[in-house]
Order: sequence, then C-alpha cells, then structure tokens
Amino acid sequence: MTHPPSGTALREPGPDQSSAPVTVPAQRRGVPSVAAERLRAAATTEPGRLQIIGAALALLVVVFGGVTFLEISGRASSADDVVTRSQPLSAGAAGIYRSLADADTMAASGFLAGAQEPPDVLATYEADIKEASRLLVEAAASTDASTSSHREILTLGELLPEYTGLIERARANNRQGLPLGGAYLRYANQKMTNEILPAAERLYAAETGRLGTDSADARQWPFLSLAAGVVALAALVWTQRRTYRRTNRVFNHGLLAATAAAAVLLLWLAVGHTVARTELRSAMVHGQESLDVLNKARINSLKARANENLTLVARGAVLTPDGTRDKYETDYGTGMKALGTQLESARKLAGGDSLGRAPVDAAIESVSEWQERHKKARTTDDRGEYDSALTQVIGPKGSTGESFEQVDDALERALTHEQDEFDAAAEDGRGALGGLPVGAAVLAVLGAVAATAGVNRRLSEYR
Repeated sequence: MTHPPSGTALREPGPDQSSAPVTVPAQRRGVPSVAAERLRAAATTEPGRLQIIGAALALLVVVFGGVTFLEISGRASSADDVVTRSQPLSAGAAGIYRSLADADTMAASGFLAGAQEPPDVLATYEADIKEASRLLVEAAASTDASTSSHREILTLGELLPEYTGLIERARANNRQGLPLGGAYLRYANQKMTNEILPAAERLYAAETGRLGTDSADARQWPFLSLAAGVVALAALVWTQRRTYRRTNRVFNHGLLAATAAAAVLLLWLAVGHTVARTELRSAMVHGQESLDVLNKARINSLKARANENLTLVARGAVLTPDGTRDKYETDYGTGMKALGTQLESARKLAGGDSLGRAPVDAAIESVSEWQERHKKARTTDDRGEYDSALTQVIGPKGSTGESFEQVDDALERALTHEQDEFDAAAEDGRGALGGLPVGAAVLAVLGAVAATAGVNRRLSEYR
C-alpha cells in the first residue's frame, strides 16, 4: 500500500478550484542595463541633466589641460634639446672639422718656412690638434653608441694619431734637410683630405641633421590640444547660453570662471606656440643656415690655403689623374670657386642685417685680393724664382698668407655674429613654451573645479 509523504495531504482539486497560472520569475537585469536606465531617467529631469552637463564640462576641461600638458611638454623638450644639445653638438662637429682643416694648413705653412718652424705656426697647429681632441671627447660623451655619429667619432679618434705621427716624421726629416720630409707631409695631407676630413664632414652632417629634426619636432602644431580647447570652450559657452535661456540670469560665476580659464589657456597655447614656432624657425633660417654656409666657406678657405702651400712643397711632383695639371693647384682653384659661391650665399642670407653682412663683404673683398696675389706668386714660381714665390705666399706683408688671414678673421666674426643670432632666437623660442605645460595643468584643474561649482549652484536651486 502506498502512503503519501508525511505532513503532506494530497487533495484533488475541487469543483470550485481552477488551475492557477504558473509564473516564471523575471531574470535579473545586468548592472550596465540598470545604469543605463538610471541615466535615462536622470536625463528626463532638469537636475539630472545638470549633473550630466557638469560632469561632461569638467571632463572636457581636464582633457584639454591634459592633452596640452602632454603635447607641449614634448615640444618644450625638443626646443630645450635644440638649445642645450643639438646645436652645441652641431657647432662642436663644425669645430672639429674646422680645427682639423686648420691644423693641416698650419702644418704645410710651417714646413714651407724651413727647418726652423715659426713658433706661432707651431703653437697654432698644436692648439688645433688639442681643440679637435677635446671636442671629440665631448661629442663622444654626448652621443649614443648606436648612432652613426659615434662611429665617425671612433674613426676620427683612430686616424688622428696616425696623422700627427706623419706630421712629426715630416718635421724631423725637414729639420735635417732631407727631401723625404715632403713625402711624409704629402702623405699626411692625403690622409687628412681623403679620410679624416670626410669623416668629420659626415659627423657634422649627422649632428646638423639631428638639430633639424629637433627643431622640426618643436615647431609641430599641437592640433589635438587646439581641438580639445575649442571643444571645451564651445561646451562652456553653450552651457552658459542654456542657463541664461532657462533662468534669464546673465552670469553664472562658476561657469564664467571656467570659461575664462579655458579661454586663457587656449590663447596662451596659440600665442605661445606661434611665438616659439616663429623664433625657432628664425633660428634655423637666419641662424643655422648661415652658420652652415659660413662653416663650409671657412673650411674651403682652409683647404685652399693648404693646397696653395703644398703646391710649393710638391713642386709639380703630384699631378691630377689625367697627368696634365698640378693636383694641388687644381684643388686650390676648386676650393676658391666653392668659397666664392658660399660667400655669395652667406651675403644673401644676411639680407638687411648690416652687422652680419659687413664681415661677409670683407671676406669677399679679401678673397679677390688673395686670388690676385696667388696669380702673381704662381707666375713668379713658373719663372723659376722659388724664393720670391715663397715670400709672396708666406711672407708677413703683401702675401697670400696675409689675405688668407684676413678672410679667416672675417669669417670668424661672421660666425660669431650668426651664432649669437641663433642662440638668441632659439632661447626665445624655448622660453615661449617654458611655463605652458604647468600652466595648462593648473588652469585645467581650476576650470574643472569652477565648472563643477557653477553647475552645483544651479542644482542647489532644486533642493
């Protein structure tokens, strides 16, 4: 016999009972859907809408300040690199190039003077070698080991002792009156011309290229910051207009303060970056381009002077590949032609700057005088009057050496002026961005707080 479970009575439904419908409990809704429903409910009331607007305004202002901080920090860092790293390294590379070329010129000049090298020429040569070595050490300390610049520095560090060793052998043989000294000098010049100076030129090109990259990075427009600023400012103006239309109140102090903060930051961003961009561009166009041309002009003048001296040292022993002309005399002519072209470019770049143009004009005049004196010296040497030709080349008065020194002095003055122009413009460009990142962060925080306070003031009217 089957019994029902204890405590439970089975009853047949009576005639007056109907079957109740079975209800299925609703599924639990997810958190996102509940939040969305609450947001829709809040948006249907004015207090809810004000809360949403206040949060959106604060977020827009904070985003504006944050994006400005990030973008301008990067540009300020690049501008700082231009002033403190890139341009000094470019100038240092130019100094290495120039010192090496001058050392080669002084070595040839001292050799021509005879067994007793003039003390001032020897002192200049030694100072050039020390300066080039010092600049190489500084460049190595500031250059990443993986860059092409570092490889060129290593090359120069290896070749420079070889060159100085050849020069010392040339001097030792020259003091003994041995013709072998001239061969050592020519070999040293070939090493300088074919190996050392090209490496120095590549180093200068690499560092100048890095300067151009840093300057271009600093001058890039902060489009994201400007766009964020325009959106934030437009949202603040729209909110104030909405408040006025609903309450007929002209001013909301909090929203007005937030609008002022956003407007000040946007204006500061636009004006500050425009000033920085203008000054950095001026530094590159009116400073660095002139420096580049003048550095190349000075190096060509040094090369031309060395070739002029070696023409007398070799006495026709070294010819061009076709065997028809004296190699050093040909190289002298090529260098002087390049020098003239570069000086004309430097004069154009100087434009209306009388202080920058005056030394360039003086250099052009001295180059013309140098060429005239060189022609006379070559004519004298071709007649077999070597001693007279030597005096016309290295003599204290009326010589090509005197003209060369005038050219070199004028180019040094021009370089000093253009370096000062670059430094002033680049410093102004860096200064225009200096306080902007921190100012953006401060104004953004103040603007967000003010916008929130302004909206909360409206919310308090509903309580």
